[in-house]
Amino acid sequence: MPEVLKAPLVVEFPFTRSLGPVQSAFLTGLRERVVLGVRTCDGRTLVPPVEYDPVTAEELRDLVEVAPTGTVTTWAWNHAPRRGQPLDRPFAWVLVRLDGAGTALLHALDAAGPDAVRTGMRVRIRWAAERSGAITDIACFEPYDGDPVEPGGHDGEFEDAVAGIVVPARLDYVYTPGRAQSAHIDALSERRTVGERCPSCRKVYIPPRGACPTCGVATSEQVEAGPRGTVTTFCIVNIKAKNLDIEVPYVYAHIALDGADLALHGRIGGIPYDQVRMGLRVEPVWTDGARHPDHYRPTGEPDADYESYKELL
Repeated sequence: MPEVLKAPLVVEFPFTRSLGPVQSAFLTGLRERVVLGVRTCDGRTLVPPVEYDPVTAEELRDLVEVAPTGTVTTWAWNHAPRRGQPLDRPFAWVLVRLDGAGTALLHALDAAGPDAVRTGMRVRIRWAAERSGAITDIACFEPYDGDPVEPGGHDGEFEDAVAGIVVPARLDYVYTPGRAQSAHIDALSERRTVGERCPSCRKVYIPPRGACPTCGVATSEQVEAGPRGTVTTFCIVNIKAKNLDIEVPYVYAHIALDGADLALHGRIGGIPYDQVRMGLRVEPVWTDGARHPDHYRPTGEPDADYESYKELL
């Protein structure tokens, strides 16, 4: 039985966004241990605040402070916290309607166990020791049996308000290729590029998917293509990727291998980035021990005629 291929993959990038006046005030307030909501025209107070009424779509700007205490409206126990979650021990995810708010805020509740959590229980905010203007300034909620806390009536005006946030986005998963892609990967280890031909339209797809994306029928006939190909289109990368040892700027291109009917992705090297062009003829460059080409370089052949690759753009 052939080996089942699998590999851990991580998709990670910093998500950066600017803040409008409502979100800026909310996050700056958390930094200052103040929770702000926004009042709608019909008197509801939304926490977290939004810039437009979800019912009427009216613009909202009337900020109002609510209390750091509230009531659990619903909950779920998290018995195995994951990396980056608020607590490193089992806790409850809770929706809490803070006193003075008309909507509930999602966060973690530090509790001894699921038997210690119930809908309707009273809780309060536990503030983080160090705060920067982010939802993590609320470290978590904790059980509270004291008197209600009155909000201070803050108007939402702050000095040095938070103008933007950067949130790391990350997805960890294990990828297992199917039969067609496993054969393609095995061939690459021999420095060959193998795809599959559709029995109906006769197009050759590299990398193969196991089925024709046009006809929807299964593919099984293996076809070797390349190794040379043609740049169909490309982009110039000017931002250096984390953990990628490639100096910018560099060029990433769609490359139609000879004999293939689908362009694949590849980096272009061996030529100044501003000399890469559509129609450039290229060939793969391998490094010792690699399972795929490191990059593609010009072959020195005349550029391909546009008519020969226009259907692969």
